[in-house]
Amino acid sequence: MIKGYSRSFGFAWRGLKLVFRTEKSFRLEILIGILVLVVAWYRGISEIYWIMLLLVIALVLALEVFNTAIERLVDMLAPKTHSFAKEIKDLLAGMVFLVTLFVAVIGIIIFS
Repeated sequence: MIKGYSRSFGFAWRGLKLVFRTEKSFRLEILIGILVLVVAWYRGISEIYWIMLLLVIALVLALEVFNTAIERLVDMLAPKTHSFAKEIKDLLAGMVFLVTLFVAVIGIIIFS
């Protein structure tokens, strides 16, 4: 049983390394997340704000991983760009951008 969990953890870790290595957006979002956490620590924000910040940072990073996975799937299934393939990629990028905008607003509210 532990071996199964260990293998699953290994697959997950490999996936995170892959997205970190191949996606500039993911690396930038990690950097911004770290900077936000440093500012939060410096400002001494309350525990509830820590929870909120950690949740929204995790959400943005998870959506970026999801975006990358679906984009790769679309590339595999539609090697010759189909009009829907481009639309799917645009929709995914829009999803990440929309959440990132709301996360920025949350950050502004917390740090104001």
